[in-house]
Amino acid sequence: MSTKTWINNPFKTINPVFFPVWISDKNNIILKGGRSSTKSSVISTKLVAKKMKYPMSNVIAFRQVANTLNKSVYSQITWALHEAGVADQFTFKKNLLEIIHKKWGTGFYFSGADDPEKLKSLKIPLGFVSDLWFEEMDSFSGEEAIDKIQDTFIRNDLPHGLKVITWGSYNPPKNPYEWINDYIEKHRNDDDYLIHHSTYLDDKLGYNSEQIIRKIEKYKQNDKDYYEWMYLGKVIGLGTNVYNIDLFKRIDALPEDEFLTGLYYSIDGGHQISATICLCVGYTNKGNIVLLDTYYYSPAGKAIKKAPSQLSEDINAFIKRTANEWQVPIRLRVIDSAEGALRNQYMLDYEIALQPVAKRTNLQMVDIVQNALAQGRIFFLDKPANEIFYDEHKKHQWDEKTLRSDNPKVIKTEDHTVDGLKYLLVSVASYWGLEV
Repeated sequence: MSTKTWINNPFKTINPVFFPVWISDKNNIILKGGRSSTKSSVISTKLVAKKMKYPMSNVIAFRQVANTLNKSVYSQITWALHEAGVADQFTFKKNLLEIIHKKWGTGFYFSGADDPEKLKSLKIPLGFVSDLWFEEMDSFSGEEAIDKIQDTFIRNDLPHGLKVITWGSYNPPKNPYEWINDYIEKHRNDDDYLIHHSTYLDDKLGYNSEQIIRKIEKYKQNDKDYYEWMYLGKVIGLGTNVYNIDLFKRIDALPEDEFLTGLYYSIDGGHQISATICLCVGYTNKGNIVLLDTYYYSPAGKAIKKAPSQLSEDINAFIKRTANEWQVPIRLRVIDSAEGALRNQYMLDYEIALQPVAKRTNLQMVDIVQNALAQGRIFFLDKPANEIFYDEHKKHQWDEKTLRSDNPKVIKTEDHTVDGLKYLLVSVASYWGLEV
């Protein structure tokens, strides 16, 4: 597609539901809705079209955490430039995360917003800032953080009668008390705002493949609430139970047409006052996640508690036994990053490094587990050792006193195998298709 054709016929490249977005003259345009609705593609397409119309304009795209920029907004703008047929006019700087027009010296800048105060020092060398894009807007710390960033860039009048446009895109969180939901309701009837909602059902141009549609239908069949949140963008609430226990599937053995491709071990330590556990999980040729066995030691009621050296010996024996039983390679051993004593002891004893978990927020890790459940991919072998895993997930609940806040907490009791599953899935999420 040539640049001229693309710019002269933008409505051939975006779904009809987004026509009001394309022609809007509002200062703030917020696109929310379910995943695969193509809302981020529409924003990047619009920003490229505007950039090519106004050579001295610049765009700044933000994510709350800087290390997520490359695989999100940077890649999205890159895609849009290639779709427009103008990518060869730009220099792509991954080390600085900038995309700069070779002739004009203006372009697209990308920044984390971990500390909004630092953004005051962000200088654009040429031209003017015409657009700010807050991708995954709900992950920012609140409206005040958005305001601070906006205020940095809307102080000066722009040429051509332009205004600085703020774009927001996000998938609504489950919790109705998250700040973003209040923000949307506050501005729903504000003349300076366009609030737009879309879902994958609005894709009339076939951007979504048959494969993703089949995947979405599987979510719909397995967990309707999760489907409505993830793909219809509904604020479904959290309830009190963290997990739908019916989605943990009990099996007697692997199906005849399914086999393990690797073993994964996840350790949650607590040798002094709480349990130490190790989950042995198998990953199958069909992408299913199967709890094969569980090591569980609780010091409760014991006058003499096991030392890290003893727990290290126990866990190593458990790993050796299960690896010998299943006869497939060990792919990963992860451990709670806060558990230094057991990790160091295991390294001393066996010269094997247990990988500390790169934790995310608890809500993010819960979402990853719920994603796997909603895909119908979590199974556990029906054996006595695994009953504690089932029971802990069945009892795992949100603290009702915190549900009417934007930072709900879980009740921290009898949750060691719960944490073990979260630690494993967050460590392999990008490889097993569990990112949310």
